[in-house]
Amino acid sequence: MPQFTQEQTEFAAAVADFCKREVGTRERRDELTDGGTKPHSPELYKKMCDLGWAGIILDEAYGGGGGGHVEMCIFLEEAIRGGAPISAAGTTMIAALAYQRFASEEIKQRVLSGTAAGDVLSISMSEPGAGSDVGALSCFAEKVDGGWKINGQKTWCSNAHIAASILLIARTDKSGKKHEGITQFFVPTDTPGLQISPIDTLGGKEVNDLYFTDCFLPDSAVVGTVGNGWTQLMSGLNTERLIVGALQVGLAERSFEYTLDYIKNREQFGRPIGSFQALRHRMADHATDITCAKELVYSMAHEADAHPDKMFAREASMVKLKTTEVAKTMAIDSMQMMGGYGYSTEFEAERIMRSAIIGTVVGGASEVQRDIISKTYGL
Repeated sequence: MPQFTQEQTEFAAAVADFCKREVGTRERRDELTDGGTKPHSPELYKKMCDLGWAGIILDEAYGGGGGGHVEMCIFLEEAIRGGAPISAAGTTMIAALAYQRFASEEIKQRVLSGTAAGDVLSISMSEPGAGSDVGALSCFAEKVDGGWKINGQKTWCSNAHIAASILLIARTDKSGKKHEGITQFFVPTDTPGLQISPIDTLGGKEVNDLYFTDCFLPDSAVVGTVGNGWTQLMSGLNTERLIVGALQVGLAERSFEYTLDYIKNREQFGRPIGSFQALRHRMADHATDITCAKELVYSMAHEADAHPDKMFAREASMVKLKTTEVAKTMAIDSMQMMGGYGYSTEFEAERIMRSAIIGTVVGGASEVQRDIISKTYGL
């Protein structure tokens, strides 16, 4: 198991205890999520922010906890393992860390202090014609007097409808190669010319289409350097994929524990179904896979803390690939082992499945991760 300091171990226990008290029943989770249709609870998230947890990895100068990647992963894993409906935590941390690394001091003061206090952040990359091939994006920022005029459409933008701002990845120059001429922008969600349209999904209301129509942004909205957006984006992949990994491990653990409790108590043919070899062996495999996935997450988290400026392309993709595939397989198998009850909305298994099944797609599909990993071996 991961090697934690005493302080980190106590932190994990504190998050687990908080979740048990605050969201320990299905009734409470339904209350916080409007019956499961809203996967993020601002009320619960604010409580976690007030404890200093949601901003654990942000600099203390902006109200953060000054922690590292290990502490960030502990918080995310234990929160999701405990059933906390805080689906926006991931995108918020991804965007916040990009601002912390590249934004002007003015933007940092405005955004990061709000993030530590409970604001949700979003990041927008995908477009109708640019999904796995993010470099093919066409949403265009035209330089005008005093700023930039944005036109185009983005899609699958997680949590934009509840966010205070969006980190926009847009094209600012069409003359070079597709990974050149890309810039990042800070876009408050109340900016004129921006329309946010939620998309209904299996996971509830969590992603959106964005429409930019002559949307003006001042020069001060540029995050980092004009034309350097792709390099900035790639430099954040270590953290982004670690965040996904910690969330998915937490989800896999929740699915495992929920299923374990069920098969220990559900009886058929005069004994608990968990006593049958078919299910025992299946759970043994899941326990092994989840343990391996967790070790992979925290191994990389320790490395990222020890070498903050190093790119871990292979390891980051391995984390994303392994954790999402493990969580999806565990969730689908949980439904199978629970039979008809796994399909019923009365039980949590189907809701966990809806959250897990998209993990292998978002943030770079499993096929993309395999391609990246194979390239690091010269293939």
